[in-house]
Amino acid sequence: YDEGGRGGLYGEKDNLRLSVAGASHGPSVSLAGEWAYKVEVELKPAPQKEKPKPPTGSLSQHDPGVLYDNMLAALIPYGIRGAIWYQGEANTKRAFQYRTLFPTMIKDWRSAWGQGDFPFLFVQLANFHPHWSGPGQRSEDEWAELREAQTLTLGLANTGMAVTTDIGDRDNIHPRNKQDVGKRLALWALAKTYGQSVVHTGPVLAGQKIEKGRIRVSFTSAEGLRPGPGAGGRVQGVTIASADRQFVAALAAIEGDALVVSAPGVDRPVAVRYSWSDSPVGNLENRAGLPASPFRTDKWPGFTDKRK
Repeated sequence: YDEGGRGGLYGEKDNLRLSVAGASHGPSVSLAGEWAYKVEVELKPAPQKEKPKPPTGSLSQHDPGVLYDNMLAALIPYGIRGAIWYQGEANTKRAFQYRTLFPTMIKDWRSAWGQGDFPFLFVQLANFHPHWSGPGQRSEDEWAELREAQTLTLGLANTGMAVTTDIGDRDNIHPRNKQDVGKRLALWALAKTYGQSVVHTGPVLAGQKIEKGRIRVSFTSAEGLRPGPGAGGRVQGVTIASADRQFVAALAAIEGDALVVSAPGVDRPVAVRYSWSDSPVGNLENRAGLPASPFRTDKWPGFTDKRK
């Protein structure tokens, strides 16, 4: 069933051939010509100007278990060295649920293969959607909360996360720059799986300390903490709030491996957020040029907490 095309094999018939993978020379079989086929599901003709109803049940990738049964089950229990996962956009409406869903899937894969806690590397959602008018507006928290759920998954053993909020495309949910995504995943593998001495992650929130009129935020992997290029030496994307939970744009100064955050009019701050939006503009990074993961220091109820 092909909802968006003509079905069948696409391409010039002379280029469609079956050959041994990796062999530049040798015998091959042409796939051009007439093909035999079998109709698996008979679709009733749709009324004029209406799309035909897509197949249901085991033919729909949106049904539970279909992708697992058709793309993973046959590979178990062949040897596995590790996994790379790039997904989450479809889960943003229920980002809080992803805190349970994602680590449960990882545990299930590891249990199914029975080969221990093999490396599981994943990509945090890139920047996407237009910039909203300010913190907390419209549905921007959905993507931020999904990224938070991904960050929390690092609590599982032998997992790694590539941050991509600086290399996405706010107008394209599938950004073209996959090279840098692959490089950042590779750094995790080189450091954690192959034991090489390389910086493999950008700054990750470690905690906060409330001082008089300001908050000091500490990180791990923050050696050489700095703002990225093109911002005039200023750290962008930081907001701060007092107990009223109203976040405002903040001033952020780097002191060693910490970020000192304050804002005029916020005399008793209690929480800091960084890059907390669908398409953030945060530019905090370490000496290796790896971006800081978006974060919040508060534990206030989220936008998606009660969604099922």
